[in-house]
Amino acid sequence: MKKLTLLFLLISLTLASCENKYPDLKDGVYAEFVTNKGTFVAKLYHEDTPLTVANFIALAEGNNTMVDSTFKGKKFFNGLTFHRVIKDFMIQGGDPKGDGTGNPGYRFPDEFVDSLAHSKKGILSMANSGPDTNGSQFFITLKETPWLDGKHSVFGEIVIGQEIVDSIGTMETTKPGDKPVETVTMQEVNIINKGNIKVASFTEAMENIEKKTKEKEERIAKVAAAKAVELAAVLEGAETFPSGIKIYWNTKGTEAKPAEGSKVLMNYAGYLTNGMLFDSNLLDVTEAYEAVDHRKVDGGMYSPTATDYSPDARLIPGFREGLLAMTIGDKITLMIPSHLAYGERGYPPVIAPDSDLIFELELVGIVE
Repeated sequence: MKKLTLLFLLISLTLASCENKYPDLKDGVYAEFVTNKGTFVAKLYHEDTPLTVANFIALAEGNNTMVDSTFKGKKFFNGLTFHRVIKDFMIQGGDPKGDGTGNPGYRFPDEFVDSLAHSKKGILSMANSGPDTNGSQFFITLKETPWLDGKHSVFGEIVIGQEIVDSIGTMETTKPGDKPVETVTMQEVNIINKGNIKVASFTEAMENIEKKTKEKEERIAKVAAAKAVELAAVLEGAETFPSGIKIYWNTKGTEAKPAEGSKVLMNYAGYLTNGMLFDSNLLDVTEAYEAVDHRKVDGGMYSPTATDYSPDARLIPGFREGLLAMTIGDKITLMIPSHLAYGERGYPPVIAPDSDLIFELELVGIVE
């Protein structure tokens, strides 16, 4: 009992000493990075990004139950390095392998918040290899990097010691690889909770995310079911072509037919027969399915798409045939049987083998 009391006392003293080192910090949750190049402190956005912060805290404190057995019970970040440094861009760490390929043994979803952006130096954000592939790797910006918004989850910012981060950001690195020639080690990563703020555990946060994901799937399923009924009703009045495609003219445009070989501008939305959207360049359509891709927003891709108006166009056969039947201003609903779409192969994981497809198309104009 005395040993337990002593252990509790030591832990309490350690936490108190961390807090006393930074008397000017306001109530909040912080991470102290003690490196061989100096110490800096980040404020964690525990209210805006509870899952990401809970993950970081659990890893730092060594109580994350989802980690690989190799890391269980260990303070994950202690002893790891900033393995990647790119001048005027960012410094990256948190990889147990130290080469950019490591993870803690699991992945968790992105957590994007419109008000949180890569708007300045000192932003703490998750590194990933694509959507919903977060683990333990993170980076800190050395300047504003707005092209990362909607792609990487911002979950904090440096509030003390930005000059240390900046100095690491100017270190000599290997090429290729961007690895510092002189190792930069995180000797300790300590969590500071000023004000005894309640922070959700990673398990609780994951359960909450799973609940929200299920609710989202249910909402989308309702939208898809209603769309399936709508599309089926429309196609009852469609014209069936010898090839097997069906076209219903929702709106007849002009008589002006593009010249073969020209490029035309198209709006499109592609659906499975169950009403589930698989692709579109229309923002309002993707919003209805809660499927807006911020990369496409940033790239201005929710706008008419240029495509070849030609029998040789590199399009699935049914889409090409439907497109060549259109004139400027036409809006059609096009059903493509599977053998004129992606056939037995499908287009995994989006389109299953032997799937009929339905497109809503608008031929907007000709590329000048």
